[in-house]
Amino acid sequence: MPMAPLILLVAAAVAQPAPPAPQSVPSGPGGRLFISPMGEPFRPRSRDDHPLADWFNQADTNHDGYLTVGEMVKDAERFFAVLDLNHDGEIDPDEITHYEEVIAPEIRSGPNYAMELAGDSGGGERYGHGHGGGGGHRGRGGNGGERYKARGGAEDMHQGAARYGLLNLPEPVVAADTDFNRGVSLNEFRQAAVQRFVALDIDHHGRLTLPELEATHPAAADEPTKETSPDAAPPPPE
Repeated sequence: MPMAPLILLVAAAVAQPAPPAPQSVPSGPGGRLFISPMGEPFRPRSRDDHPLADWFNQADTNHDGYLTVGEMVKDAERFFAVLDLNHDGEIDPDEITHYEEVIAPEIRSGPNYAMELAGDSGGGERYGHGHGGGGGHRGRGGNGGERYKARGGAEDMHQGAARYGLLNLPEPVVAADTDFNRGVSLNEFRQAAVQRFVALDIDHHGRLTLPELEATHPAAADEPTKETSPDAAPPPPE
């Protein structure tokens, strides 16, 4: 996305007056990891903690109960500074590795995570499935791979960070590399923030609320389950 439309989108969102903020006590699943749309992990300190609400309240800098695209971009800029260890204005492959192995190692769990990212990009990069700044919304499009049984019995086929976040992005930082140069610039990260805000703003109100995001956030995935082959022998009688 060119910078001119990006600036216009931010300006339009800021110009719109916000209605009274909704009153909400976090009701989503507590006590579980949450990975923000830009890839930042928020870990619970107790079973009663709500990491999704922690991220929302951090990004909502004016604390009016609404998250705007401008606040989403500012939050992305803050996390970019954390990832850009050498402060050269780009998240390079070594810093991506540091993100995946140190900052958010949970996204690499599951035996099929590497295959999900190993699409043929022409240069042997691990940038493949799920690549792109916007990312698919949950439930749109299916991936192969290991199934995780979510609370309530539903199966979660998402991989990597998508199992802990709001968007179907197995690796949210790498997904912002839209020019496929094996690095993520600050401008690319800003653009990804705008695109991900638009993907989450399903009703096109120009702002997000915590209750809306809690409704999007799925039940926590529990232990991986093995798929049963139709030719497999039935379990022995009890």
